Amino acid sequence: MSNEENKVNEEELKQDAEQPEQEAEVVGSEADIEWNAEEVEQDETESKIAQLEAALLSSEAKVQEQQDAVLRAKAEVENMRRRTEQEIDKARKFALNKFAEELLPVIDNLERAIQAADAENEVVKPILEGVELTHKTFQDTLAKNGLTEINPEGETFNPEMHQAMSIQESPDHESNTVMFVMQKGYELNGRVVRPAMVMVAK
Repeated sequence: MSNEENKVNEEELKQDAEQPEQEAEVVGSEADIEWNAEEVEQDETESKIAQLEAALLSSEAKVQEQQDAVLRAKAEVENMRRRTEQEIDKARKFALNKFAEELLPVIDNLERAIQAADAENEVVKPILEGVELTHKTFQDTLAKNGLTEINPEGETFNPEMHQAMSIQESPDHESNTVMFVMQKGYELNGRVVRPAMVMVAK
């Protein structure tokens, strides 16, 4: 074999020996690329999961806010309905207040006529009976509509319902007791329309 042939064989052997190393390097770099691709893909997945979790938390917070707003609105509507019902009830109860105030002098005059009349006089008797009947009918009608009289003689003085016109010493009455009613008071469904004018014992 000539020297040239030997050199060619050596170079071929050398190339054959280097080829597996090059192939190994190529295989190794492909594995690195695949591993890097998996790592990138995993990072992207984790990033998407984090974004979705953040979006879910944000959505849940919005839903909670909306539920709170709905509950508040419902409570406001309920309160408004209750207030409206109370106002309607008050309006119904006290609609006659002004009208009742106008009628009180009529009742007072009927009572004065009854007190002033001579019950023993045969001529006056039928008229007196008519006035008494009118007075009773008047009072019954007003009572049906919630107007009741305040006649506190002998009761303890109550400044919310009574108006003290005078205070006098009296051995027959306890202190702060109504001795005499000068003018009856009236209340409409528990609200004082006119306080009773009274004389109080000292």
